[in-house]
Amino acid sequence: MDPSALADAFDTWVDDALIWVSDHGAFLFDGLRAAFEGFYDGVLTLLTLPPWPVIAVILGLIGWRLIDLRFGILTAIGLAICWTMGLWPETMSTFALVISSTCLALAIGLPIGVLAGLSPKLDRAVEPLLDLIQTMPPYIYLLPAIALLGYGPATALMATLIVAMPPAIRLTSLGIRRTPNEFVELGQATGMTNAQMFFKIRLPFALPSIMAGINQCLMMAFGMVVIAGIVGSGGLGETIYKAIRTLDIAKSIDAAIAIVILTIVIDRLTQTIVRTGKGKP
Repeated sequence: MDPSALADAFDTWVDDALIWVSDHGAFLFDGLRAAFEGFYDGVLTLLTLPPWPVIAVILGLIGWRLIDLRFGILTAIGLAICWTMGLWPETMSTFALVISSTCLALAIGLPIGVLAGLSPKLDRAVEPLLDLIQTMPPYIYLLPAIALLGYGPATALMATLIVAMPPAIRLTSLGIRRTPNEFVELGQATGMTNAQMFFKIRLPFALPSIMAGINQCLMMAFGMVVIAGIVGSGGLGETIYKAIRTLDIAKSIDAAIAIVILTIVIDRLTQTIVRTGKGKP
């Protein structure tokens, strides 16, 4: 059989399957879209309801508490710069997208990671799928999401949570598997139930690895929400996309600076939590 004909047949099958899923599962995807957008709107409301100085001060105080006074002041100044550039709504929209997608990714990824850590068979089955997700170009996940959910924040959330899940699953599974055998044997010898073994032995040992997975999940989400600006997700990603289309170099640089500020703030905070467990005593 001609290879090109085989490729055409496969492409046709994929298109037909996507159309069939979209037609027969419309009620499911409409509900999923409503749930995603409702969650995102709730997070965005919490971030935009207070005046910008309140959010800047709160994050500055968190930075002071977790790291030091210098970082807290720089955090507040960095967020003030975002407001000065006229990008405060876009910055908070991006922040809301990151928080929403990370929460959804962790809600799915952490339980899978725990089960994979406890079951070597499941871990071996999940590993190739995670490799596939992380190998594919991130923007490829926007295409089926657009077909099933349309344009908007829901599509961005769907694509972002897919990209952000693998680090959480991998590092959670790794942390669970690396529980020292002598402690597991000690728990068994003292008559612990499986639940007690998990919460009192496995989880404390796995917590640093899990926290590292959460940090990586956040960073993957940041990278993806910028790409997701193509699908009208709002935020700084869409600002950059529109600036590229109109060759507005200054605006794209402003948005890039805002992304860098927001990324550094969240990355430093989460890294500190990972290293110390709870931040500065």
